[in-house]
Amino acid sequence: MNKLRQQWSNLRSTFWFLPFLIIMASIVYAVVLIQIDYSGGDLWLAQWPRVFGVGADGARDMLSTLASSMMTVMGITVSMTLLALSLASSQYTSRILRNFMRNRVTQITLGTFAGIFVYCLIVLHTVRSGDAPFVPSLAVFFAFVLAFGGIAVLIFFIHHIASSIQASSIIASVAHETYAAIDRLLPEKQGPGPDKAEGEENERLLPSLDERTWYAVPAQVSGYIQSVDNDAILRLARAARTIVRMEHGVGEFIVQDAALVSLALTYPPDQEAITALNGAYSIGSYRTVDEDPAFGIRQIVDMALKALSPGVNDTSTAVMCVDYLTAILTRLACRHFPPSPRYEGETLRVIAIVPNFEGLLAEAFDQVRNSAAGNVAIVGRMLGAIDTIASLTVNPRRRQALKEQAQWIAELADRSIASTHDRARINRRMMHLREALDAEPALCPGQEA
Repeated sequence: MNKLRQQWSNLRSTFWFLPFLIIMASIVYAVVLIQIDYSGGDLWLAQWPRVFGVGADGARDMLSTLASSMMTVMGITVSMTLLALSLASSQYTSRILRNFMRNRVTQITLGTFAGIFVYCLIVLHTVRSGDAPFVPSLAVFFAFVLAFGGIAVLIFFIHHIASSIQASSIIASVAHETYAAIDRLLPEKQGPGPDKAEGEENERLLPSLDERTWYAVPAQVSGYIQSVDNDAILRLARAARTIVRMEHGVGEFIVQDAALVSLALTYPPDQEAITALNGAYSIGSYRTVDEDPAFGIRQIVDMALKALSPGVNDTSTAVMCVDYLTAILTRLACRHFPPSPRYEGETLRVIAIVPNFEGLLAEAFDQVRNSAAGNVAIVGRMLGAIDTIASLTVNPRRRQALKEQAQWIAELADRSIASTHDRARINRRMMHLREALDAEPALCPGQEA
């Protein structure tokens, strides 16, 4: 099921899938309308000769004009799309191109023009003159209606392209995709007190496994791990009565023949087990956000780094990136992360590689902090971000990670900000933040005391 979901997500990310469906729908639509005309629909259409009364020559001319104009407009649409992709890639980061490709408006626009073109061709093919004339009046009329719809779609598409290449729209789109992944993968809110999954259970468990004999299961292909079917791995571990230790997590790059997982066995695994374990992993040529929220964070971080580079120096875009990273981390701060060891009853079956708040916090802030040397706006914004996140988490480990980030930001400010006034302002902000981190935190939204 995991692999099917990933394949469906990959299909949705292509330029051709949705347009292909629209083209097929237009073919069915044309055939149905032509059949209605052929079955005697012209008897009641004759009541409105000014609307449906068009001869064979007029129908051919109109359909030919519409078909050729739709192909011209489609060429313009493709050119505008490629221009938007080029601008977004050069100005922000190439990792956001997939967001443009999976955009529904772009796919529907391409499908609409291609569908109208195919519809006109099919209807045009049925128009006959001579001894047995046949003009599908209803189908010709709806070709005219579809042309007006195509004009409306073109106008909306131009507005959409102009809006979608703005930095705020791109960052917000990536952030909302990341929110959806977090809500899907980490639906449980964390209760008061420490998270058991982040406690000392792992430290007590893992050393006892060193005495076992581990056999590596090699990866059959190279690529990025897009998703893992955890239920399938648990079933395989149960069937083999062994422990499966994941060597790579979602979002990591795996090289062919490198260890994908390891099995605690007294004998090497057979080929059937190797194939089955590889089948539980979906590996592709790129990362996706669907089961990898860290990749959503990575995209926003890349945009912030590009904005902070000396050649661009766009502080406003970097500030927006920090704001949306704050929103993502705030959502993560209240979530219960799954444990690494997974049991069947009292029997350990899987040692998984799972994300944790501290790692995602470092992913979001480390590189941005290092690139923000001397930038008072970004330093102040990051301190405000940590204050906001800390107010919504009660977990001591997470609050400690936030304290460390705040300390590193303060050290960066002392080293890189030359103005005494600016340093004093940052120091006052830092003192307020330390007080907030030492104070009793509020509960997560929706969490009961």
